Amino acid sequence: MKALLERLRPRILAVTIVALASMGAAYAMKNDTSSSATIDLANPLVGTAPLDRQELIGNSPPPGEPLYSGMTSPGATLPQSATEATPVNLNVDLSYPSGVGMSYYYPRPTMIGFTGGGSTYGGQASPMIMPVVGDWTVPPDYAQSYYDKASEKASPGYYAVDLATFHTKVELTATQRTSLMRFTFPASHRSNVVINLRRAGGDVEVVGDRTIRGVTTGGRPLRDADGSWFVAEFSRPFAGFGTFRANHDHEGYGIGDADVQAERRTVSGSYAGAYVTFDTKAGEQVLVKIAHGHSADEAEQRLREEDPDADFDRVHAQARAAWAKLFDRVEVTGGTPKQRMLFYSTLYHSFASPRLLARKGEHFTGADGKAQVATYDRYGPVPFWDTGRNQITLLMLLEPDVVQDIMRSELDRARERGYMDTSFHGDHAVFLYDGAWQRGIPFDYAAAYEYLRKNATDPKGPRGYLAEYAKNGWISDVVPPNNPSPPYAGGKAGVATTLEYAWDDHALADVARRLNKTDDADMFMRRAANYHNVFDPSVGFFRGRTEDGKWISPFDPGEPYYNFMMKEGSGWSTLWLVPHDVQGLANLLGGRDAFNAKLDAFFSTPYTAKGICRDCTGLIGQYVQGNQPDQQAAYLYAWGGQPWKTQALTRRILAEMYGSDVSGYGFPGMDDQGSTSSWYVLSAMGFYPVDPSSPDYIIGSPVFDRVRLHMGNGKILDIVARNNSAKNIYIQSATLNGKPWNKPWFSHADIANGATLEFTMGPEPNKHWGADPQDVPPSMSASRQ
Repeated sequence: MKALLERLRPRILAVTIVALASMGAAYAMKNDTSSSATIDLANPLVGTAPLDRQELIGNSPPPGEPLYSGMTSPGATLPQSATEATPVNLNVDLSYPSGVGMSYYYPRPTMIGFTGGGSTYGGQASPMIMPVVGDWTVPPDYAQSYYDKASEKASPGYYAVDLATFHTKVELTATQRTSLMRFTFPASHRSNVVINLRRAGGDVEVVGDRTIRGVTTGGRPLRDADGSWFVAEFSRPFAGFGTFRANHDHEGYGIGDADVQAERRTVSGSYAGAYVTFDTKAGEQVLVKIAHGHSADEAEQRLREEDPDADFDRVHAQARAAWAKLFDRVEVTGGTPKQRMLFYSTLYHSFASPRLLARKGEHFTGADGKAQVATYDRYGPVPFWDTGRNQITLLMLLEPDVVQDIMRSELDRARERGYMDTSFHGDHAVFLYDGAWQRGIPFDYAAAYEYLRKNATDPKGPRGYLAEYAKNGWISDVVPPNNPSPPYAGGKAGVATTLEYAWDDHALADVARRLNKTDDADMFMRRAANYHNVFDPSVGFFRGRTEDGKWISPFDPGEPYYNFMMKEGSGWSTLWLVPHDVQGLANLLGGRDAFNAKLDAFFSTPYTAKGICRDCTGLIGQYVQGNQPDQQAAYLYAWGGQPWKTQALTRRILAEMYGSDVSGYGFPGMDDQGSTSSWYVLSAMGFYPVDPSSPDYIIGSPVFDRVRLHMGNGKILDIVARNNSAKNIYIQSATLNGKPWNKPWFSHADIANGATLEFTMGPEPNKHWGADPQDVPPSMSASRQ
């Protein structure tokens, strides 16, 4: 019987966790009201869970891997901060279970530690900190604890959880440069806090009876722009201490694979760390404040400046106020409690990037490795392939001053390294500059253009295969022996790269035209049409070509590839990657009717791929909400004169792809530093920037009765949806500033000085609204109306 109970214990625990999460989410929804403070509606746990309906996840994940969640962190941070105090329940020191070093995955039942540093996904942040009552073990064999899902609480700037194994409560909060952790211990003579560097190792020292400091020396510490040193200060003296390191020279397992010595103050090596012990009564608290820097002195200075008294409640209140100020810029009324919760939770995650590296006057390390003093608020790189498609537009609406500093940061980084940032795939920095210029944000665009042009014309630069692209107007792929098995990760992603470079070149042509560089504008405009060169009319899809120009065969548009022909997508997903010339794409497909029919097939053809693409989740037919290549596709019906289909699809995506799982926190795929979250925010308000380098927004279906968007220029965009409900999702008519509005889109100029956009909603589509061919949004192949 005991053996049976032991075997059932994990299942019982999993069921209990799911049930408690569901109960907690339901309770929050029941007690929420539209009049609640906006910050109280946001839950950073949103995005940490995967979807759980089979029809939405296709054939993912690959065997031996967990299904992708949003890979967001529920930890405590400030808007766009490089510092995050976060829980860690994934041991990426041992493996990358999702191929990405994320720190937290909602279904995991045990916690291995907490971090006060920051990297993109947090899983590799250092040092790791864990309160342990009783016995502990040397990492990477972290002392784990079951944690009580019912006790887990997350709000902007705050995280708390009860570690059931150790009967210890953990609370996290943060300033711009420091993290604060509060541990409430039980009665014990062995209440420990274990702090360690990660596998790469370094040096750790116990200083006095309240401080531990250390520096990462292995691996690539310069990647941490916040500095490789840390200082952790405790609120009370240790009763005991020691240091440890992992011993990788030891063969085999068991005693001898770690070096642990009590009362030793210094240690170096892999997983170098220290443990400190406190004699606590029940309910006694130990506070730890942590800062990073390029030296121990700089880290200590940051602690003194931002967290002089280790007042947890004061720091939490300040973090809460910073988020509240941001959230109050977007007021929503109506919708369901769950929709409001998801809206402000995704708005929260939308500000995950770019990360602030240094306030004006602070030190930081530039892209050239040199220490500098910031002359303005310096931000880290923009993940252009991800957030460059939507989140940068949200920032332009809400924080144009921040966008100016982001553009300055990118330009100065280009000066330091010789080229503009590209980020993963494509060359999308130009979207930031062209989109900002068209939205009236002042900047030295001529200076930025120098580097944008260099990216696009220098074969030694970051645009891969640029010489081939410039010569042929397309990029080929190499077919491996026996043809690749999807989702083959080798190759040049020739089709997707050609499409994305053409998109980039269209934006560059616009910047060149504005700068009166006519020859450049003409050259880039010609290149913007290069997407034609990879369209095969015999199959009706963009298709890979070999170096000799022949179409790659066999070709199945339903099979996804990571880098062969396509980029993290199938031929179906990649077909819509022409945001700058949707009308031109419609022409290639045979005109308006054929274009609409192709879109219909896209959203209705069953997903039957043989290859398992871990990024391809959040499915409606062939549509993939969980990754960037086709996230704009639902809005393309505006060009086909059927915007009512956009209205239905966007409502469906919002309802099914976000929070539809049993926990209520599920995402369709990686958030990619705010991209998938920004899709929700913009679409829930009722519009979306299909091409962020243009000033145009395509209208969808607002889920709220009213949205008041306090734009960064001090003006208000008021979006009103009358007779709105879960059934009344279709626009019957619209007015802009009291005048009839029949276009399924609007431009930034229409709202720049403040505007009221009012919709009348109904349960059946008005197939005449937005259907006139004269009212289609602008495209490269169609003049602006």
